Amino acid sequence: MTHATTIRALLDAGADADTALSAPGGVPLSFGALRTLVDDTVAALNAAGIGRNDRVAIVLPNGPEMATAFLAVAGGATSAPLNPSYRADEFEFYLSDLGAKGLVVAAGSDSPAIEVARRLGIRLIELQPQAQVGAGAFRLAPEGEALACAEPGPARPDDVALVLHTSGTTSRPKIVPLSQRNVCASARNIREFLSLSGNDRGLNIMPLFHIHGLIAGITAPLSAGGQVCCTPGFNALRFFAWMDEAHPTWYTAVPTMHQAILSRAANNRGVIEANPLRFIRSSSSAMPTQVIHEIEDTFGAPLVESYGMTEAAHQMAANPLPPRERKPGTVGVAAGPEVAIMDEAGTLLAAGLTGEVVIRGENVTAGYENNPKANAEGFTNGWFRTGDQGVMDADGYLTITGRLKEIINRGGEKVSPREVDEVLMDHPAVGQVVVFAMPHPKLGEEVAAAVVLREGATLTERELRDFAAQRLADFKVPRKVLFLDEIPKGATGKLQRIGLAAKLGLA
Repeated sequence: MTHATTIRALLDAGADADTALSAPGGVPLSFGALRTLVDDTVAALNAAGIGRNDRVAIVLPNGPEMATAFLAVAGGATSAPLNPSYRADEFEFYLSDLGAKGLVVAAGSDSPAIEVARRLGIRLIELQPQAQVGAGAFRLAPEGEALACAEPGPARPDDVALVLHTSGTTSRPKIVPLSQRNVCASARNIREFLSLSGNDRGLNIMPLFHIHGLIAGITAPLSAGGQVCCTPGFNALRFFAWMDEAHPTWYTAVPTMHQAILSRAANNRGVIEANPLRFIRSSSSAMPTQVIHEIEDTFGAPLVESYGMTEAAHQMAANPLPPRERKPGTVGVAAGPEVAIMDEAGTLLAAGLTGEVVIRGENVTAGYENNPKANAEGFTNGWFRTGDQGVMDADGYLTITGRLKEIINRGGEKVSPREVDEVLMDHPAVGQVVVFAMPHPKLGEEVAAAVVLREGATLTERELRDFAAQRLADFKVPRKVLFLDEIPKGATGKLQRIGLAAKLGLA
């Protein structure tokens, strides 16, 4: 398979008549039609004065048009997908910060982004879906008159294909520019690691304004000539109906989604048996080992946990498929870029020693935009510092011990919330848990836990703390346990430790 270095070249993998994208209840879109769509979109953008490296914000609901708009805009400009559920002030920040030249919205959309774009003088580009042609087919109708384009034509390998903001839990979100080369390298890493082929069918339930869905959900399978069924986004009630219709060979999701799917699996045994999966992939946050075993037993397929981040255009490490060993509790081995452990002074550490996880490779961003301070802190001797603390064993399997910013500092005693999570998850009544720091007047920080019980289970704070005290040093036992119906999540379905104390009224 060729080493594509642009998104347009990466889409050459499938034969003209082969299906590239489908959608529940929709008409399939062929690779030939997808390639034509990309070329037509680049021509329409060029006619509106938008060319290579110009930013085009995309605000669309999850589904096939969001997938094709990302690919097509990136064919000759820079795609900037934004969460459609943002409020006006958030759109104001992101559209200004990006310096967007255009905003793609669906025909008839009432998104607050439209008003903001008009105020900022950003050209509106209406996307008119053509579902009858195929899933994700559309026409673009830019507002205003034609303009000369400074850099027309298809994007080149070092042009910026995609810009995303970091989640910014502790600071202003940073702009991460990813080149065509970065995105293609990441798609290739995922494709090769998962042995994706033209026979594979993915079921995408991930949001497409986030690196996980864009690269693992859409770009990697298409780069193998495989097909993807684009759903309107995650819905546990509809997942098995979609599975029955799309006949996927795999899907990728975040742990909270896997847990919701698992809770409905018992009533859908027939669907699972009729649609055997080759593997299941999990990424974006840690999956409790207990849940990994439960999913593998339920689906009769290996679950491969991957470790990714926006700055790496997604995947950095992953647990391999059989026959290679999977080590639950680790995020596997380097799966694309080089991965190492570094101390604070910038020295690389030997196996078994804990430090900061660092990466380098073709998929890694060249640096944050307009942020010399973040770049100075983020890169050391050509290695990108992930901000994660971890340790690598002698076989090269990486265990993430926590986010450096999330480590709880209890009067000088350091507590990894991940370690406490794992212990609490062993209690039979516990369905979900997030351990986090809450402010303490004397110690600075104290250990707290938010817990969702399994259906029908009962448990007191005292019982759970006694259970933890038998397995953990005293200073690691949560001093406060909150039982909730649901733990607040970020926009992409991730459970977020930073800021949770404030959200739950403990700060």
